[in-house]
Parts: sequence; structure tokens; C-alpha cells
Amino acid sequence: VSCWGLQTAGQSGEQELENLVLKLSVLKDFLSSIEKKALKALQEMSSATPTTPPQPLSRKAKSIPVQTFEVKLDITLGDLTKIGKSQKYTLSVDVEGGKLVVLKKQKDSQEDWNTFTHDKIRQLIKSQRVQNKLGIVFEK
Repeated sequence: VSCWGLQTAGQSGEQELENLVLKLSVLKDFLSSIEKKALKALQEMSSATPTTPPQPLSRKAKSIPVQTFEVKLDITLGDLTKIGKSQKYTLSVDVEGGKLVVLKKQKDSQEDWNTFTHDKIRQLIKSQRVQNKLGIVFEK
């Protein structure tokens, strides 16, 4: 539908203005009806939307268990090529909780642990020289 017409030679300026006002009025009514239809469609969509989110509930049913590993911690100052003094630790990885726990059992049944959240882990570096060696770079 074309709202703009060509001016004929016999049409006066006043007639042209009236014609333009009439076309703008029709266009305004057309846009208003489209807006009402869109609002009605949005209201119908929002009332048809289920109130319970489907993804989080199904995700909980398939939860990832916490994984625990016996590891040796190389105590060096960030140089992954050197092998320093190593001690045995327990490494627990909670993927859904976003936590990494490093646990050291000390003498007399005491435990010392550090918990790192996922936002504190900056980089994981797999060693190319030693197949089972992984470097973890933390914030700070």
C-alpha cells in the first residue's frame, strides 16, 4: 500500500495538504492497529509460557559428582619445567559448585586445605613434557 501519490498538474496546494493529512491519519490508524496486535500477541505468549523453568530442573537431575584425585604438588615458583619438592595432596573438583579444593593431610590427623572458586582460576596449562602434569594459574 503506497501512502504517497504523485501530484497532478491541476491539484492545488490546499488539496495536496488535505490529501497528505488524510494519508497520515490512515497511516497512524494502521500503525496503531499493528501495535495493538503485537501487544495482544505478547500477552498471549507470556500467559502461555510455563511458570517453571525446564532447563535447571533437568540439569539438577543429571548433576556432575564431585571428583577427587590424589596428586603431588610441585612446589616451585611458577616454573613448570622444574620439578621441586613434591608432597601428596587430595584435589577435589566440584564442577557445578565451581570450586577446586586442595587438601593436605598433616600429622596427627589434622587437615589443611585451600578452596579456589572458578573465578580465581586464570589458566590451566597441560605440560607437553610430562603427560600427567597440569599447571594451574590462579589470580594473584
